[in-house]
Amino acid sequence: MGKKKASDSLGKSIIKHRFKTTTKSRSKEAWLHSSELDDGSDWNRINLKSVTEQSNLDDFLATAELAGTEFQAERLNVHFVSPQLQEGILTKDQVQQIEIAHKDNRHLLRIPRRPAWSVEDAAELVQKNEREAFALWRQQLGELQEKEHIVLTPYEKNLEVWRQLWRVIERSDIVVQIVDARNPLLFRCEDVETYAKEVSPHKMTMLLINKADLLTASQRKKWAEYFQANGIRAVFWSAAQENHALELKAIQEAESADEESESSEEDPPQKEEAAATPPKEEPVEDEKCKMLSREELIQLFQQLHQGPKVVEGVTAVGLVGFPNVGKSSTVNALYQEKKAAVSSTPGLVFPTFVFSRAELVVNGILPIDENRDHVAPVGLVCQRIPRVVLEETYGIRLPLPQEGEDPHRPPSALELLDAYGCMRGFMTQRGQPDGPRGSRYILKDYVQGKLLFCHPPPGVDEVEFQEDETHDELEEVTDNVKVGCVMADKLVPRHIPTVLEHQHQ
Repeated sequence: MGKKKASDSLGKSIIKHRFKTTTKSRSKEAWLHSSELDDGSDWNRINLKSVTEQSNLDDFLATAELAGTEFQAERLNVHFVSPQLQEGILTKDQVQQIEIAHKDNRHLLRIPRRPAWSVEDAAELVQKNEREAFALWRQQLGELQEKEHIVLTPYEKNLEVWRQLWRVIERSDIVVQIVDARNPLLFRCEDVETYAKEVSPHKMTMLLINKADLLTASQRKKWAEYFQANGIRAVFWSAAQENHALELKAIQEAESADEESESSEEDPPQKEEAAATPPKEEPVEDEKCKMLSREELIQLFQQLHQGPKVVEGVTAVGLVGFPNVGKSSTVNALYQEKKAAVSSTPGLVFPTFVFSRAELVVNGILPIDENRDHVAPVGLVCQRIPRVVLEETYGIRLPLPQEGEDPHRPPSALELLDAYGCMRGFMTQRGQPDGPRGSRYILKDYVQGKLLFCHPPPGVDEVEFQEDETHDELEEVTDNVKVGCVMADKLVPRHIPTVLEHQHQ
């Protein structure tokens, strides 16, 4: 009986405590959202977290907050969207229609402007004007996205990030856009150049074509001719190659210092006359397509701007660009030491026209690990990378086209994912190849350049442009694949008896 009373009193105490806490009056601070409480080290700190993608509800609420307006929901206003509208691979007719739509609406593709302000204005008034201008800009882009055949990049939706861009442009004498050499026009924002001239006509703008070592000299020459014909100031550069050269130089200096310290302890060697060896003749590269070194790039920055400067006697250079184009690597190469953490903060995603969402993934604009549709991006890779290159790179054998199909068709996404998953052992619990897991490895290889595809300038044939780089490589890969296929055919038996045949015997 004593145990029963103890258990009853314990249960009553728990119930009493529960109802006591629920009926307790709330303080004024208890109704605040957790992000509004002044109880942390990050209180009143600028929010620079990049926001490029939002759900429809989050996008609606953010727009309402910027506009400072209350909205009322309308009932029975439902619009059904067919899932068949989102296609992974586009036909030639669809690509032509999208190109026409891009050309007709390119003038509407703008970045947000900072409203006019003066030192005498109150900070609250300036911020209010910026929020209203930013909300109007987002509304205009939303109307642009409603048009047919228009697909935009998931542009930056955080006002604080755009404020940083405004400050960089205002404080810079030279505004440099860093773009990926494999697709320069996708990563170039023309309105940044226009806005820089609006801020001050003395500002200079240019393109820094990073990862130019992925292009051949003939490919760089064709891009240089296109930039020159269109009045675009652009230079070629490879931050990764320059950082690698700096690392080798540091290793050589350390080794030479160790050798000198060891030789100083021994007797000095006798001088011998070295045989005269003629220097190696390196091919003279055209100045148009030459990749600049660190010293040449710094010299270009110093000589480019000759007008009035923001700070007298100092040439300020501002670097802007999309994610994964090499901004941090460029800063580290120019400083000859690690000044910026690579991939620590995302770049600024400008609104740009694209053909499909899959193109955003394969160009590294959208994070691959957060991608949900893996078939369309991998299908785009299969269209751009030849079959023999995929087979040689991953050591797989892709199924050949069946009877009645185009014998020269590229492999499908499912064919590549199945072959890759079986080779790597990426299988699901049901014993099927794990397509989403394998797609992440393939897409990252494409973004990092292991599977290399470079877009040609407008007006240049894509096949001819790719042949400049892959003609000799494809011949070698094709020979290796043929030899491997012959050996595989000899090893695989022509007929494998089944279980039923064994039982019948």
